[in-house]
Amino acid sequence: MLYLVEAEQNTERLRWEDRTSVTLPAGTEVSFETYFNAFPASYWRRWSSLDSVLLSLRARGRGSIEVYRSKVDGTRVHVASAPAEDGTVQVNVPLTHFEDGGWLWFDAVAETELTLSGGWYAAEAPSAQTLPDGSQVGPFRAGVTVGIPTFNRPADAVAALEALASDPEVDAVIEAVIMPDQGTQHPADEPGYAEVTAHFGERFHEVRQGNLGGSGGYSRIMYEAVENIGDSPFILFMDDDIAIEPESILRAVQIARFAERPFVLGGQMLNLQERAQLRTMGEIVDPRTFMWAPAPFVHYDHDFAEHPLSDSADPGPRPRGVSPERWAQKSARDLHRRIDVDFNGWWMCLFPRVVAEQMGQPLPLFIKWDDTEYSLRAAKAGYPTVTWPGVAIWHMAWADKDDAIDWQAYFHLRNRLIVAALYHDGPVQGIIQNLRKSTFKHLMCMEYSTLAIQLESMRDFLAGPERLFDILETSLPRINAIRRDYSDAQVLPSASDLPAASGAPGVPMKDIGGRLAKIKKIGWLAKGLKHSLSPADPAHQDTPQANLSPDQARWFSLSRLDSATVTTAGNNGVVFRKRDRELAKQLLKDTTALQKEVAERFDEMRERYRAALPELTSRARWGGVFRG
Repeated sequence: MLYLVEAEQNTERLRWEDRTSVTLPAGTEVSFETYFNAFPASYWRRWSSLDSVLLSLRARGRGSIEVYRSKVDGTRVHVASAPAEDGTVQVNVPLTHFEDGGWLWFDAVAETELTLSGGWYAAEAPSAQTLPDGSQVGPFRAGVTVGIPTFNRPADAVAALEALASDPEVDAVIEAVIMPDQGTQHPADEPGYAEVTAHFGERFHEVRQGNLGGSGGYSRIMYEAVENIGDSPFILFMDDDIAIEPESILRAVQIARFAERPFVLGGQMLNLQERAQLRTMGEIVDPRTFMWAPAPFVHYDHDFAEHPLSDSADPGPRPRGVSPERWAQKSARDLHRRIDVDFNGWWMCLFPRVVAEQMGQPLPLFIKWDDTEYSLRAAKAGYPTVTWPGVAIWHMAWADKDDAIDWQAYFHLRNRLIVAALYHDGPVQGIIQNLRKSTFKHLMCMEYSTLAIQLESMRDFLAGPERLFDILETSLPRINAIRRDYSDAQVLPSASDLPAASGAPGVPMKDIGGRLAKIKKIGWLAKGLKHSLSPADPAHQDTPQANLSPDQARWFSLSRLDSATVTTAGNNGVVFRKRDRELAKQLLKDTTALQKEVAERFDEMRERYRAALPELTSRARWGGVFRG
């Protein structure tokens, strides 16, 4: 469903031998109104120098081609018809009707067996691009340096390299591959490594360094690509734990070449475990809470298998108890809008060299918020970020990770505060209120280790920017040492390693909908608070009251328990959470005091972090880190 939709009345299946051609048996029909084969015309109108696009197909056999476009609400509009007989089919389509949204695609009908190959083309060569100061650069050749940092994923890293080498057209635009290896399990020891690196030859560059996190790995790529390795006009970041659609690399390079002005180009994330699901069309930073959020009209986890791009029907009145977010997923109509974003994750992100040269290096944040910060910094300099549909990789969905409560929670909060100090000019109260809300949720869910390391987050934020480089490698070991003292941070192989759950009658174990949901939850909150303030039953410290799956581990359940096992998001073990009233009181006291200090000193921290930004992002300072 990501590539083509065969007509229901077809009596034979379509066939294909490569990614650029397809064969239709006589009497069959196919539509290319799909994620990877429809042309996102509104994005090309907004961000490229092109005024039109050319559909060019080579046909063997006889049939017909019907070209369509969509409106912003997904309504289908017929554009042109063309006979497909042995030879070439060409249809030129102006990009005039795509101001706020819309895709282009074609359908094909086969009278005899019909083989089609081709794609969407520009009728003109790339032109010079205008920089924010009015000067011009380019046009640029089709050449890219691909960077893939890796940490103890040797098989994934080799698979990524093999995907890059698998397609001759993709291989032809790759001028260099840079792989910072930050782990103890090396791709060089993995089967297939020697063969694939021999394929790239002198284009391949492995650099080994200590574990500097994602920001250190990606910063090394940008440093080497700008300072030492070639002069590719584009630098492409990619994660190591992804499945690559090689076509996306070609598209990213071509989009960047035809840009009217240079911008940061983000690829989208498809779900590695549910291949037809698109995680999001694009994200913003909420201006009140300074937290990641879906851009307007964006809904998480759209399933193309259930609702293909052609499913643009109005889902109708929303039933009671169903959220607007969930109801909007019943249709693909919002996917026809052009979505404007603030940032894009670095699972796949392309930077024009001119942007990297001017903007400098990522911040030394280890992980989390480095990609957001870079986009916010670039946008201030006149280089926006664009998340481009049809350019994508497959990656494990965020919902399959515990990164909001495990060791990564330290980096989530510390780095969010740092980036907010750099770019949030509004009142800080929205951020503090959001932090207080999450604090109470952590307490009610017995996530004491999370609160303990978040205390470190705030202390390190308030310590200022001067020590960020100094703690780049030492923060993670320090955080892991703190977590060792908390049972909710220790993963056990199975709940069966503990005594059988004693039971928790009357405790709600699932969420509810309907018009009375809010009223019921007020009662649940009151009961949960009352229970949390009472002493814990010592009998429940060794025997859990309940064994909860991740979707059951909600505040309204855990706040009514003295202990429970909770399965990890990866389903590979459990943690044993135990209520400790005195510990909760102390954590609340310390957290509240530090949140108050963050609020009171936030203007001071704005000045300090903004003054330090040139040093934190300088290639000279990062070069010293890389040289040890």
